[in-house]
Amino acid sequence: MKRLGLLRHAKSDSNDLSLRDFDRGLNDRGRRGAALMGRHIAEHERDHGIAWDLVLASPAERVRRTLEASGLRYPVRWEDDAYLASSCALIELLQAVEDDAESVLLVGHNPGLQELLFDLGAPEDETSGLFSEAAEKYPTASFAVLELAIDHWSECRKGCGQFVHFSRPRDLDPSLGPEPVGEHDAGFRR
Repeated sequence: MKRLGLLRHAKSDSNDLSLRDFDRGLNDRGRRGAALMGRHIAEHERDHGIAWDLVLASPAERVRRTLEASGLRYPVRWEDDAYLASSCALIELLQAVEDDAESVLLVGHNPGLQELLFDLGAPEDETSGLFSEAAEKYPTASFAVLELAIDHWSECRKGCGQFVHFSRPRDLDPSLGPEPVGEHDAGFRR
């Protein structure tokens, strides 16, 4: 069995319109959410005996700042192909992971991470409460864990996983829940 963690980057700073999407950092809410989720991931690691052997991450600035603010200290392999990647591209990245890594934490973007969760999850996951919550929305700084019924990363394929954990910043701190969207900025939320 292999274990896969999925962490979406925290809330990005979209105020500076002169920055390319790739170069956007985090806003204050994002930094707070990343720090909170970093503590949660560390607690989850202790409680469940998980040691993340490898972090595969998009090199986008908001992903870099999420990892920095999280306080998590793991070896990171920055993968250009993880930037805004589809589920299929993420599966290909996972299939190339060395087998000595038992647990991989993938840090990136939606919609690819949410699609990956659906693609790897077993059909019976669709009736679970965790799956329903993640299907509704996979917000920024959300963290999910799947146990994969594989011995080698090269065997990673659709339906090989079981969804075992899902948490969002708002689950741990209600003040980090959804922000109300005003009419003036409704078109800029994502």
